[in-house]
Amino acid sequence: MSAKNTTSPSSLPETVLQFGAGRFLRAFVDRFVQHANDAGQAVGRVVIVQSTPGSRADLISAQPEGFHVLVRGLIDGELVERAEPVRSVSQAVTAQHDWPAVLELARSATLQYLVTNATEAGYSLDAGDQVDSCPPVSMPAKLTQVLWARFQAGAPPLTILPCELIEGNATKLCDIVGGLARHWQLPTAFIDWITGNCQWLKNLVDCIVTPGPTDHALSSTDKLLVSAEPYALWAIQRPTAGTARLFQHPAIQIVDDLAPYYLRKVRILNGLHSAMAAKFGPAGFETVLQVLSDRDACRWLRALLYEEIVPTIAYHVDDVALFADQTWDRLRNPFLAHKLADIMLNHAAKVLVRLQPTRDEYQKLFGRPPKKLSEVLA
Repeated sequence: MSAKNTTSPSSLPETVLQFGAGRFLRAFVDRFVQHANDAGQAVGRVVIVQSTPGSRADLISAQPEGFHVLVRGLIDGELVERAEPVRSVSQAVTAQHDWPAVLELARSATLQYLVTNATEAGYSLDAGDQVDSCPPVSMPAKLTQVLWARFQAGAPPLTILPCELIEGNATKLCDIVGGLARHWQLPTAFIDWITGNCQWLKNLVDCIVTPGPTDHALSSTDKLLVSAEPYALWAIQRPTAGTARLFQHPAIQIVDDLAPYYLRKVRILNGLHSAMAAKFGPAGFETVLQVLSDRDACRWLRALLYEEIVPTIAYHVDDVALFADQTWDRLRNPFLAHKLADIMLNHAAKVLVRLQPTRDEYQKLFGRPPKKLSEVLA
């Protein structure tokens, strides 16, 4: 992005409430906000809420000057390697200890966006969550409390961007939040405000993000250093009414139908990740690059891709072979230390979305089970 913003980052209001302190949102959403601020859009600053145990919020707070995203890889055969500073995060808090402060921010008139990333299992509810829990356990209950506090304060509605890899993510999360509000017997006017005034944008995020390399010069001073591939896509489905209330960025594409983007990304890129983790993790492989550097493992994975996955989803998506070729090149990025152990987190839930549907459709189409998909699903 070309034009540079001369406004001091610290003078921008806090406009983004982000549930998730992990490296993906920091390298994706927070970096894009930084890009937009640098381009003069004055999007604002991000407040990160850490909902799970760990020290990420403390690490972020210990680096008020921000962190770096190391962007490395190949674009059209050309090597790209650059360190991008991210200064868009104003503060990081924990839901467990700072929930009243989160609700206070929820009432802020300057807040515009709410972002989440809670994995495929993140939409589950907890029976013990109540309207006055401090804090609630589940992510949907946290969102319901945040929106209820905002509604009571008379603050403007929010644009909500759930970044979970769940098809129809925004619609599903909106339905869950609305159902929870009804369960808590909150006013009908509030439920109408959630569903009719707040903008829930179905979206798909696509960028491989991994821990920063320990041998990089920045690693000694930047404890939040992360790596990202040059490729990035934030596909957002056009709302049925009005336009998407969102800032501009080269990675953001407003599309009429998100389904093809979701299908090819989940079944090809994420499907390959989960399959190789299940197949080669127990064999002693530690990273994606190790798998792609082994001749026999590479042959097995290519056969899975081009003999089982591509023929199955070619009936649904145009140019599926081209996307498969691009994905193969992305997987071979020599700079990304993508750990199979990280891919295996919440593996059972991921399999139901990434691998099982392809296996079932293959058997229906060709009258026999796919050998390699059946092997990793066994």
